[in-house]
Amino acid sequence: MENRWKEMYKSKLKTPDEAVAEIRDGEGIGFSLANGRPEAFCNALAKRVLAGELSNIKVFAGLGLSPTLLNSPEIVDKVEFDCPYLGPIERFFVQKGLYTYTPVKLGDADLIARRNLRPGSVMAMTVSPMDRNGFFSCGINVDYGYGLARMHPGKRLLILEVNEHMPRTFGVNLFHISEVDVIIENNVPLKTLPEVKVTEEDRRIAEYIVEHIPDGACIQLGIGGIPNAVGEFLKDKKDLGIHTEMITDSMLDLWECGAITCRKKNFIPYKWVASFALGSQRLYDFIHENPMIDFYTVGFVNRPSIIGKNDNMISVNATLEVDLTGQCASESIGPRQYTGTGGQLDFVQGAWLSKGGQSFIALHSTYTDKSGQRKSKIVPTLAPGTFVTTPRTEVNWIVTEYGAAQLKGQNVRQRVEALINLAHPDLRDELRFEAKKLLLI
Repeated sequence: MENRWKEMYKSKLKTPDEAVAEIRDGEGIGFSLANGRPEAFCNALAKRVLAGELSNIKVFAGLGLSPTLLNSPEIVDKVEFDCPYLGPIERFFVQKGLYTYTPVKLGDADLIARRNLRPGSVMAMTVSPMDRNGFFSCGINVDYGYGLARMHPGKRLLILEVNEHMPRTFGVNLFHISEVDVIIENNVPLKTLPEVKVTEEDRRIAEYIVEHIPDGACIQLGIGGIPNAVGEFLKDKKDLGIHTEMITDSMLDLWECGAITCRKKNFIPYKWVASFALGSQRLYDFIHENPMIDFYTVGFVNRPSIIGKNDNMISVNATLEVDLTGQCASESIGPRQYTGTGGQLDFVQGAWLSKGGQSFIALHSTYTDKSGQRKSKIVPTLAPGTFVTTPRTEVNWIVTEYGAAQLKGQNVRQRVEALINLAHPDLRDELRFEAKKLLLI
């Protein structure tokens, strides 16, 4: 049988230029996030568009880690770009009005595809090399790409870009050669993230969070200084488990020091459960062919009812701004889209459904504006046009370097008092004055 799969592989193997020749005018093309984006395919697609051979193409892609020809300024008026999550590349173009953004909880992505609400007939992604049984793994980027490719009723083509550097992973994320329409080969190193420095404010925030995390908890950590600091302070914990949208280097550090064992994990026990990974090459090497780690589509990992099956589920995420009633703006600065909804609300809701679960949304209490003035990130009301990522009805804990406040179940007056106490001391009187003007207290 192995020879049969190899012959089938050869029959479907094409150059990037031959692969994009399969694309038709007006088609929608979806890419996986980050390292799952097929770079050789993107470059070849861009060349065909620039040559005037394709028109009215729609691209659904986000969190690009480096630009391809498809991100050239010359192409933006020839292709419609639609982004479910913004990295630096997408942010630049969205804020100039050249790309658009789809508001989506990543946990809903599979259902959106299944209900044919996401237009698209081609799915292209980077995968690991084929094994002897004819299977490709989506590796560290299962994310929403696998779900779209599996569930979209209008899918016409599945194009896989094979990269020997993509780790092979366990879980539910495989395609068999018999299901694939076109194969490209492009062996390039995966993109990594630089180390994020942890500040003293990050560490103070982390201390307030970690005191509420018991031994045996199942954790989800985002990325950045605050989650990294939480990771530092969790090293003395015992038998932690993992159920997370994204695996980060801080989790590898916790495994190496013995804090993560998954022994107390009651849902998919003894396993890390994730949808994608982003970090260092050291992290990718650890994940490769590691039977301890299972990767599933984000529609499974991020579904609140699935998250809630884990007892003592702890979710830690960051936000940009919070108003005095608890609304969290985590994806925009005013009306300017900055990142995306992502999985924050999924995990806030999922942790609430968990026996003993808790979710923490953290932020520094202040920022410095362009004129050098210190401004509060806890505000009386969100600026006009600001998008609410986590509504006040869902928020559990809010944490700054001045403490932690549990808002769930609290009335507006209680919330206002608690949040004022989390603000910078020099700015609390002003917040109280504004709260009284708004008749909140």
